[in-house]
Amino acid sequence: MEADVLDVVVIGAGPSGTVAAKLLHDQGLRVEIVEAAIFPRFVIGESLLPQCNMILREAGLYETVAENAEALGFQRKNGAAFEWAGKYSEIDFREKFSDGDGETWQVRRGDFDKCLADEVERSGVVIRYGHRVTGYQRTDSLTHLNLVDVQGCERSLTARFVVDGSGYGRVLPRLLSLDEPSDLPSRKACFTHIEDHISASHFDREKILVTIHPDNRDVWFWLIPFADGRASIGVVGEAHLLGEGTPAEILRRQVSQVENLSGLLEKADWDSDTRTLESYSTNISSLYGDGYCVLGNAGEFLDPVFSSGVTIAMKSASLAAKAIKRELAGETVDWSNDFETSLLQGVRAFKTYVMGWYDGRFQDVIFYRNDHVHAQKITTMISSVLAGYAWDLNNPFVKHSERKLNTTAEIVREAT
Repeated sequence: MEADVLDVVVIGAGPSGTVAAKLLHDQGLRVEIVEAAIFPRFVIGESLLPQCNMILREAGLYETVAENAEALGFQRKNGAAFEWAGKYSEIDFREKFSDGDGETWQVRRGDFDKCLADEVERSGVVIRYGHRVTGYQRTDSLTHLNLVDVQGCERSLTARFVVDGSGYGRVLPRLLSLDEPSDLPSRKACFTHIEDHISASHFDREKILVTIHPDNRDVWFWLIPFADGRASIGVVGEAHLLGEGTPAEILRRQVSQVENLSGLLEKADWDSDTRTLESYSTNISSLYGDGYCVLGNAGEFLDPVFSSGVTIAMKSASLAAKAIKRELAGETVDWSNDFETSLLQGVRAFKTYVMGWYDGRFQDVIFYRNDHVHAQKITTMISSVLAGYAWDLNNPFVKHSERKLNTTAEIVREAT
């Protein structure tokens, strides 16, 4: 084969792209990454789930994160806290049904993604920053990608396989007309970083705080503390529920309407630009095709409420790398079963609880407190899902997610 033909081109140097590239490189394949941005860059998705640790270890990237966590201000995370109109509940990821880590980090994604990318570069993978993919042609089992850099210069890359880890950029869905409408309602998020100055002794910086608007349970807030006194704060809801104004005006107005949250942030320094993201839930006609596959948010993105985005991205990278290695070695790969079906098993479990969050079933379950041993066991199973172990079929709340959620919600509503 010609020397200038790569085995794999990965589009995007976010978590899915770097994990996929590292796994493929470690298997002896010639891999390059093309990334439109210049790192570090701002992106949300800052609250990791413990399942991510396992995939980082698989890719040989966990140690570099652990070694740099303190210097980069990554905050240890062991669970999630929920608050609504004076009701409070916690889920501790260390008390879960599934095997695996019960702790991880809350990270500024610009630093986290660059940490991973730098380590992947050190391993020998070339990353071409500032390069956008503008064209895709597949001929004779090879893919030719057209690129444009930040100076407007054009070039091309040829590869046997292309992996799209471009996230919200959705490069291949756009170029190959793979996009399909999501069955989730269109929602809007407004978010920023702040110097939080939280002094309340009851506030647990080792948990993401999810707060529900007291008057509208369809509107919710995230508060993700970092280790250096800063935090990520955002509000999510359908646009008409959030109201008019600039992103900053919307966010500050919504926070002011929530007693607990506004109290925590009464001394906060709102010193960063407020950004917005709208109509972010997506779907795709196929996650794979001749010579390509699509990872993470570039394929299907659900909702940020349970911080599942990075976990799904990394899981898709792990599954894809195994399938690509076999295909490029000449084996016949059942992409439907080995990649798409396997990935969507966990995605569907997450989706059950996302849908249940917005229709109230899962919110009711989250805020129900019962010390009975059976209720405690159910809590550990739910904890596993929220910790990212959505592919553990030994967990009934994964394998039968819809039925289990419906049954539990009915019991809770009858009890209250």
